Amino acid sequence: MPTVNVYNLAGEVVGELELSERVFDVPTNKALLHQAVMVHLANRRSGRAETKTRSEVRGGGRKPWRQKGTGRARAGTTRAPHWRHGGVAFGPHARDYSMRFPKKMRRAAIRQALSAKLRDQELMVIDTLSLPEVKTRQLIEALDRLELGRNVLFVTAQPQESLKLSLRNIKDVHATTAGSLDAYSLLKYHRLVFDRDAVGAVEGVFSS
Repeated sequence: MPTVNVYNLAGEVVGELELSERVFDVPTNKALLHQAVMVHLANRRSGRAETKTRSEVRGGGRKPWRQKGTGRARAGTTRAPHWRHGGVAFGPHARDYSMRFPKKMRRAAIRQALSAKLRDQELMVIDTLSLPEVKTRQLIEALDRLELGRNVLFVTAQPQESLKLSLRNIKDVHATTAGSLDAYSLLKYHRLVFDRDAVGAVEGVFSS
């Protein structure tokens, strides 16, 4: 059973925690992780790019001039694509890019991402991430003491407003809850920082 040290925000080891093998010691399936990332990115696309065809542009119902005898090219509408204010030929139209990802596969991808982070020593457990006050400087000092760098995802069991407000001005540092995890975020950030309660919440959700 894998174990990790538990730190406080001062960078001191205050204990040790055993992790569930079913969540933090799972073999990696790169194809599944790749699929999880692609589904996440596809579901973020809005797909709202839209142009109007010649039949959708307002106006152009009257033939601009008679068919023959003017010396000009025949024309049936002023809303043809080659006219100014005309429609767009072969332009983009709204579409749905979302992809379905079964629940079991999504959870398996999260377990594999967590296990990979633990094996690569990129996962840390903090006793508590509850800050006494909203202070960005204190959080930056904690990041430096823990040698976490500036690409960090904090994971808490419940939303921590003081933590969220303290990190909002720090680039590439983000906070989420255990119930909102996804494989893309776990792989995107270089370091994962869990509080002790978040570990229990993750194991309760993803162990089955």
